[in-house]
Amino acid sequence: MADVDLRKLRYFLAVAEQLHFGRAAEQLYIAQPVLSRQIRALEDELGVQLFVRDRRSTVLTPAGEQLLADAGPLLAGAQALRRRVLRAARGADTLTVGFMPGLIVTAPVQAMANRHPELTLELVRTTWDDQTTAIHDGRVDVSFVRLPIDAQGLSVRPLCTEPRVVVVSAEHRLAGKQTIDVADLADEHLLQDPELVSEWRDVATELRIGRPDVPVFHSVEEKLEHVAAGRGIIFVPLSVMAFYTRPDIAYLKVPDIAPNQVSLAWGADRHSPLIEEFADLAADLAPPVARAGR
Repeated sequence: MADVDLRKLRYFLAVAEQLHFGRAAEQLYIAQPVLSRQIRALEDELGVQLFVRDRRSTVLTPAGEQLLADAGPLLAGAQALRRRVLRAARGADTLTVGFMPGLIVTAPVQAMANRHPELTLELVRTTWDDQTTAIHDGRVDVSFVRLPIDAQGLSVRPLCTEPRVVVVSAEHRLAGKQTIDVADLADEHLLQDPELVSEWRDVATELRIGRPDVPVFHSVEEKLEHVAAGRGIIFVPLSVMAFYTRPDIAYLKVPDIAPNQVSLAWGADRHSPLIEEFADLAADLAPPVARAGR
C-alpha cells in the first residue's frame, strides 16, 4: 500500500470535523471539487470508504471513524517533528515554557535564565483545551499544567496544589457568603466538565440532579461572561481569582472541594538536560505552603 499523504489527511480531518464538503473546502481555501477528488484519492489509497455522502448529509463510515481517531495524533506528531528539527538546526539555544492561566512562573524561568545567559526562554499561555496538545505538537518544550490531564506519552512531575473556589453571578442567591458547602451547589448548572470537579459530580448524583449539556468554551474569559449573565457556575483555582476581579461575579470558598494539582509535563521521549534542570528548578521554587506531598 502506498504511503499516506499528510496533506490528504489534513483534508480528511477538515471534512470529518465539518461533515460538510463545502464548509471544509472554505476552511482549507480550496475548491470543493478539488477537495472531493483528494478524498476519493485517499479512499483509493487506503482501499476503504471513509464517508457516506448524499445531498442532505455527510457521515463517517466505521473506517472513517477509525482514521479520525488516528489522523490527529499522526499529524500532530509530524508537526512536532518539523518544529524539533528546526529547533535542532538553530542549536540548543531556546527553551519554550507553557503555562496555564493564574500560574506565575517567573521564579523558575528567571532562575533558568540566570544559570544560562545564552539561553532564550520563551513563554506560551495555554488553556484547558490545549495544555497537553501544545506539548505533543512541539509548540512548547515543557509546560505547567493543571490536572487532570491525559498523561499518555508525557513525563509528569507534581509541583504543588492550590485551593479551588466557585464563581457565581453577583446576583446569585449565595453571592453574599464567603464560604459554602459543595452540597449548596448540587442543583446548579456547571459550565465545565463535571469530571473536573468530582465532589460536585458525586453530590449531584446522590441528589439525582440532572446534568445539562456543557457548552464548549475555550478560555476563562468566555466562562466568566456566562457566569456573570447567570447561566451557570464554574470552579477555578484560587490563583485565577486574583487575575479576574470584576463587579458582576463573586468568588466563594468551598472547603470540601479537593484542591487543584499543578504539575510540570513534557514529552516522555524528550531526554533533554535543559528540561530536567528546569523541572528541578520548578520543583524547588514551587510555593512553599502548597508543595505537592506536603
